[in-house]
Amino acid sequence: MKEIQRHEDSAYLDILIDELGDEHVSTSIDTPLRPDAFNLNDDQKIKKIAEHFAQIMDILGLDRNDDSLSGTPNRVAKMYVKEIFSGLNPANFPDIKLFENKYQYNQMLVEKNIVFYSNCEHHFVPIIGKAHIAYISSGKVIGLSKINRIVQHFAKRPQVQERMTMQISEAMKKALETDDVAVVIDATHLCVSSRGVKDINSSTVTSHFTGQFAQEDKRNEFLKYLEL
Repeated sequence: MKEIQRHEDSAYLDILIDELGDEHVSTSIDTPLRPDAFNLNDDQKIKKIAEHFAQIMDILGLDRNDDSLSGTPNRVAKMYVKEIFSGLNPANFPDIKLFENKYQYNQMLVEKNIVFYSNCEHHFVPIIGKAHIAYISSGKVIGLSKINRIVQHFAKRPQVQERMTMQISEAMKKALETDDVAVVIDATHLCVSSRGVKDINSSTVTSHFTGQFAQEDKRNEFLKYLEL
């Protein structure tokens, strides 16, 4: 009887975990990381990931002796560590330098249509979208390219869009020493379009408005710029 109950509990847990993934539930603003996440250096991680990915290919029945597949485990491992998941390492956060706002520009600055590629943490398939960022200077400014780099840093990790939106907002606020930050993200999730419900037309929009952007007039001004 206890064995049956354990089996039923396990089956229920499996269903619950699948549902959490399909519903894109986020558990925290911080990306979940183990305490030993950076005990291995990049080369060590690439070696171990390549070994494990080779096993996945073997289980799938692929012939790794084929010229086209022989280098795949190492290519995938390098891509994971050096490219699409490089944002997991805080050491890769862009170097942000603040400059005096010598022009005394006190209106909002908007950087829109920042294209990014991320990956859904529930299925490890791509999220493709655009980020729109605005801030009002508190006396300091940053280079325009740094806004793009902040977006790319948080995109380059397994993500949930809601979390990514808030992470970008918090990083912008910290970098600029201001609460006046707005973030809107519009993205397509391949875990929705290429599997599951297979909806190829929908996109997901998330936003985070703080400081002056929490006020309706500033928020509407920012959103109006996105229509241009």
